[in-house]
Amino acid sequence: MKRIVILTGAGMSVESGLGTFRGGGGLWDNYPVEQVATPEGYAANPALVLEFYNKRRRELLTVEPNEGHKLVASLEKQFSVTVVTQNVDDLHERAGSTHVIHLHGELMKACSSREPQNPDYVCTLQSPAADLKLGDIAADGSQLRPFIVWFGEAVPKMEDAIDALAGIDVFVIIGTSLNVYPAAGLLNYVPSGIPVFLIDPNEVHAARRDVITIKKGASEGMRTLIDEYFNKME
Repeated sequence: MKRIVILTGAGMSVESGLGTFRGGGGLWDNYPVEQVATPEGYAANPALVLEFYNKRRRELLTVEPNEGHKLVASLEKQFSVTVVTQNVDDLHERAGSTHVIHLHGELMKACSSREPQNPDYVCTLQSPAADLKLGDIAADGSQLRPFIVWFGEAVPKMEDAIDALAGIDVFVIIGTSLNVYPAAGLLNYVPSGIPVFLIDPNEVHAARRDVITIKKGASEGMRTLIDEYFNKME
């Protein structure tokens, strides 16, 4: 069975109604990164940080996977598919993808403030009451915090993502600016000669010349890719 790895960013979920962090009108326009997406910001004002992610979680609970998510999941009928996502939403899973690597954490989970990456202290937040508040305690006795990889923290799933690229047949990039590292560096681990497709309506600079660009949104781009390439693969 052919193996495909798909790297997705915020543009993957835009059609579902979720805002991006960068660009005009992005979340970082309204909330300084240093306040809500760094360990230092959390230490300085944990209540503000908890509420920022509570709002993101409430928003996530009101939206559904879009056609792009569903088309990515549909590839599993024919191929072995690993999704590596920079997104913290759970829309890939809700669309039916069964092998998803979250580089930047998961919004619907919480973890220990003392040991954020210790799996023994990670828990899933259940809707509709999925807010975190001061006084919510992890199993190790520390304050529960969002299970998010903040700026300045290590990206522990990066090694899993790199390992997933070994022996692949196709690499697809959807809805990411390729400006955020280390995720953007995954392109450097794709073996030469492997087809690389980039789906994005905006101009994206890819650090290799053999990338085939489909300048469309996630859903329309996935339809094009399936019709013109995957349906012709043996």
